[in-house]
This record gives sequence, C-alpha cells and structure tokens, in this order.
Amino acid sequence: MKIALAQLNYHIGNFESNTNKIITGIREAKQNGADLVVFAELCVCGYPARDFLEFNEFISLCGDAAKKIAAECIGIACIIGLPTSNNNPEGKDLNNSAYFIENGEVKAVVNKALLPNYDIFDEYRYFEPSTQFSCIDFKGKRIALTICEDLWNTIENPLYVTRPMDILIQEKPDVMINIAASPFAYNHDEERIAILSDNARRYNLPLFYVNHVGAQTELIFDGGSLVIGNTGEIADELPYFTENTAYYTLQDDASITFEHQTTQKTDRPSDIDQIHQGLILGIQDYFYKSGFKQAILGLSGGIDSAVVCALAAEALGAENVMAVLLPSKFSSDHSLKDAEDLVTNLGCKSETIAIEKITDAFESSLHPQFNNLPFNIAEENIQSRSRAVLLMAMCNKFGYILLNTSNKSEAAVGYGTLYGDMCGGISVIGDVFKTQVFELARHINRDREIIPENTIVKPPSAELRPDQKDSDSLPEYDILDAILSQYVEHRRSLAEIIKQGFEDAVVHKVLRLVNMAEHKRYQTPPILRVSPKAFGMGRRMPIVGKYLT
Repeated sequence: MKIALAQLNYHIGNFESNTNKIITGIREAKQNGADLVVFAELCVCGYPARDFLEFNEFISLCGDAAKKIAAECIGIACIIGLPTSNNNPEGKDLNNSAYFIENGEVKAVVNKALLPNYDIFDEYRYFEPSTQFSCIDFKGKRIALTICEDLWNTIENPLYVTRPMDILIQEKPDVMINIAASPFAYNHDEERIAILSDNARRYNLPLFYVNHVGAQTELIFDGGSLVIGNTGEIADELPYFTENTAYYTLQDDASITFEHQTTQKTDRPSDIDQIHQGLILGIQDYFYKSGFKQAILGLSGGIDSAVVCALAAEALGAENVMAVLLPSKFSSDHSLKDAEDLVTNLGCKSETIAIEKITDAFESSLHPQFNNLPFNIAEENIQSRSRAVLLMAMCNKFGYILLNTSNKSEAAVGYGTLYGDMCGGISVIGDVFKTQVFELARHINRDREIIPENTIVKPPSAELRPDQKDSDSLPEYDILDAILSQYVEHRRSLAEIIKQGFEDAVVHKVLRLVNMAEHKRYQTPPILRVSPKAFGMGRRMPIVGKYLT
C-alpha cells in the first residue's frame, strides 16, 4: 500500500482555501500512484477554531467541504480531519473526527478519545470524547487510525485513564496512522519523537504521523511529520516549518520503503535555530492570513528592536518594513548610530521623529498637577507613550501593523510601559527570554553582520533617564532568566527555586514582580509561542490573586 503524507498550512475558517489545498493534494497523490493520502487533524476548518465551533453554520460548512473532498476520492482514498455533530443527545454537541474516504464515500469515522485541556489546549470545551474504537480495512491492510493526543498517554504520570491503541491492537492492525495538530515549542520535537517511537515499540507496528505546518496568530505549527518503524526507529522525518508531501510504501512484512527520504536524523537544528525559523513563519502567516503587508516598529538601537526588525525584514521583505527612530533627549548618539547602521544593513525603510518637543509639551501641560514633584517613572512613561502615539498614527495613515518588541523577561516582570512600548498588533519576541534574544542576534549574524556588534555587546538600557541601565532595576539577565524559567516554564515554587542556590531576596523580588505585572500582560498583543509555557492563552493567572505577590 502506497501512502502519501500531506503536511500542509491551513487557514482557520477559510474553507475555500483549505478545501482547494486538500483537493490539490489528493490529485497530486493520485497522479503519483498513492493508494491513500493522509491530511492533518481538523484540516478542513483549521486548528484551533475555538469558538467558531459554536456556530452551526461553521460545522455545516465543514460538512459541505467534506462532500467536495469525497467527490475527488475516486481511485484513491484519503483521511481528513474535521469537527462533526455528536448525534448522541448526551454529552458535548461535537466530535473531533477523522473521515476515511474511499470511492467518493465516507467509509469510516474515527472520533478523538483523549481531549487535551491544558496549556493552550481547550478541546473538552467543544468536543465529546469517543469511547468506541475499531480499525479500518483497506487494500488488504488493517489501519489503526487515531487523532493526535490519542497516542500521548504512554508518558509517565498519564493524563487519561485509557489508551485507544490498547483496544485497537486487539483487532490485530498492520499499521498505525495518527493525524495531529501539534504546536511548536523549541523542545517539543524531541518529546514528540520519543512518544511516537514508544508507541511503535509498544504495539510493534509501523506508524505514519502527519502534523500541521504554519501559524495561527500566536500558535506556530512546525510540521515534522514522521514515519516510524515497528521497532521505534525513525524511517523518515519531513522538513520543519514548510509544506511537504512525501510518499511511502508499506510492505507485507511491515517494512517501509520511500521514494525520496527527507530524514533529518543527523544535525538536528538547535533550539535557537528552531526559534528563528518559528518566528519567521509566525510573522509571515500573521500578516498573510490577516491580509496585512507592511510592518512598522520603533527602532531604538537596542537589541530587542534590532532583532525584531531583522526578523521582520527576513519574513516580509525589507521593502515592507518601516523602522522609525524616535530619539528623546536621553537617547545616546551610539544608539542612534546603531539603529541607522541596522537600517543600512537590512535595506528597510526608515524615518526619524524626535520626541523631545512632544514630551516637553506633555510635561508642560501637566505642570500644574505635578507641581514640581521630582522626575520619576511618570516622565519616563510619557516618553514611551509618546512614541506609541506616533507609531500608531503612522499605522492609521499608511496601513502598517505595529510589531511589539518586548521580550519575555520584560513581559514577565512588567519592565515596560502599558500603552507605550507594550502596544502592537503582534508580539514577536514576547516568548523569548533576554538571554535568548542575544543568542538569536548571534544566529541572525551567523553569515554576516546584520545586527551591529555594538548593539549586541552594550549594556541594555531603556534610555528613559540619564545613564539608565536595565540592571539598575532588575537582576542581571542570566540570573533573572534562570529564575523566570524555573517559575514560569517549570512551575517551581519560591522555596524550590531558592533551594537551587538562588539568593532568597532576589527570588522573592522576581516572583513578586511577575505576579504584580499580571494586569499588564492581559492587555498586551498576542505573543508568538516558541516555548513550552508562553504568556497568553496557555498561561492563565488571576490578576488580583495574592499567592506569591
């Protein structure tokens, strides 16, 4: 049996595009002699559709698309994913389903059993879990078809009380096929491979796994679809962050042959390389799928805005990026020079708008109220908010989308100005710690100097007061990021972090800052997710909670 895996980029709710993409994939697979072409989980509607799933018309349009797709399946079978109505009046109204289509008809329907309801996942909000399992017979082979999480209960401390494959294996299948929507995090590929390989070994069956690729607002899907032999070894691994279709033949002895091996078993990309590729894809798809073309950002001469500018130029083309230099009376000459050098290196557009007169006007207007009180954070934030007003004015006038340049370290501890440098349409590096931003800058410069060396080596500063440095307010970033990683990404308690050797007072301060800044993070743009625990839809904390504040 010849199987095609179609790793494609879908668009939530864009039924015409998704359906055409699937039909094109079926036609190409048929031309190449495939017996079966496999598409990803919920490919018909895109993932995650979230509360679109609460509209009856949305579910009806999924069904209409499935009929069009079925009509193409003459002389070839396909597997697609879509939401379907749960005909049982008890339970949720929908199932997360896979259709097995052959000869123009839906021959089998498989419903997802294990519905993730943690971190970014919210599937039990919409779907009823399946309790019935059976294999599919096709071309002399028996297929155990599962959907994403259905194979993820082999881990230590399992989240669920059942394993669908434990039931399916009793029917003596020849092969496992798993369709998935597995989001990217820089450490997730290794975890995914380990779990899928464990399934292949556990059930002594070859496994074909197909994933989404592309970004849906903050969620990035990295592809990396897999073919795994029955002993758990990787037979093939599709490319990451790009669409790809590959063809394999499942032999009678369960061995797998393929036309063009794409395996990446050696020289796996580093975490920073994966983050870089993921952010590029995240920017591209946010703009393309939203119908935007041109980006704008404030370019300070610091490393955060420099990295975001370089990423945007790579993702969108330098001609579609406007970098605006917004110097104040506290901006240093070397920062302006660094910003100008970056613009030259990238070839992007730029403007310079000095803000000193604007901030002076604000301070003059507020003079009666401030009544000669000393300069403090109020005047610092006036500068940041003045910049935001100017950038948003240019967005309104010229149709730009503002890129937010705050990093994860700053977002964590609230080191930013609400309605100032924290505004924007999409946060590009809001899930990248400051220490990782430096690594990312070096990675961007791997072939030539794009980001000026001085931008990378100088001490970070917001330049909102004379001789200001980030270290005046925060621990050094290597210490800060280590504590934040333990607290935010690994959910360690204050006591557990202190036991690791960090200074008691520093840990207390950092955790208090994180929790006190929750109200700010609720009002920030969507953040491109590249870590296992990002701020945004995957981390839900009360604003007024007192724990650890």
